[in-house]
Amino acid sequence: MNDSWMEVQLKQDDTRQASLIDVQALRDRARRNIAEGAVTAGYKADREIVLKLLNEALATEIVCVLRYRRHFFMAKGIASKSIADEFMQHAAEELEHADRIAERIVQLAGEPDFSPRDLMSRSHSEYVEGASLEDMIAEDLVAERIAIDSYRGIVQYLGDKDPTSRRMMEEILAKEEEHADELASLLQDFPK
Repeated sequence: MNDSWMEVQLKQDDTRQASLIDVQALRDRARRNIAEGAVTAGYKADREIVLKLLNEALATEIVCVLRYRRHFFMAKGIASKSIADEFMQHAAEELEHADRIAERIVQLAGEPDFSPRDLMSRSHSEYVEGASLEDMIAEDLVAERIAIDSYRGIVQYLGDKDPTSRRMMEEILAKEEEHADELASLLQDFPK
């Protein structure tokens, strides 16, 4: 008896919630603010701050692509082939991240900043070349660790204010954690 009463109560609550949505108002707002694209009245984040954070993440990814590609070409030594291949795979994945971030910036009516002029000042990670294969792995691991903490902070800032950007950054963060784990294993297994 109580279960059926509970089910009825839940259905009534659902009906009340559904009636809270003013469909006509949604339609009117969508037409009135059409130039704002994907940014609707329901967007709760400070768009300028989000665009700044995303452009910093974009710069971080570009620097990582450049560093990984250099390491790919400069890798020398007995274990270099497999490690160089890992560098190139990471470079390709970082480039995918950069593309996703740039696309999101455009969706938020911003402009992705690809200018090399201030790239290093916008990037959270550094571009350190590394003198040896072991140094290269270590520098890439440091950069991944920086990205992990940086992106975790961005995810926390976004919270529920911009769930689309947050989900994207969570996915990128997961990949950066995977990269860090792979690099830590390479460093640990590196012949001494």
